[in-house]
Amino acid sequence: MGKFPMGQIVLTRDVYEWTAANGEFAQFVQSSLKRHARGDWGNLSREDKEENETALRQGGLRLFSVYQHHRLPKIWIITEADRSATTVLFPDDY
Repeated sequence: MGKFPMGQIVLTRDVYEWTAANGEFAQFVQSSLKRHARGDWGNLSREDKEENETALRQGGLRLFSVYQHHRLPKIWIITEADRSATTVLFPDDY
């Protein structure tokens, strides 16, 4: 169980295609979603991590994480402010 509801999990088309074609990437996405749910925001600045913690306490703001793996593309994970959905995307998808 995570620190907050993540709603529906959504992958952009590019992320979905990568997960379908690359098992290592699919595992990376899955482990990153678990980290995000636990409040491990990944490779963010201290200020961005603090913003996420404020969003958890006050509500009404989105949650944002960045995860990197040395052999795989960087991903972003964004949970909507109303916690209805969490999207996994590449930075270029934004």
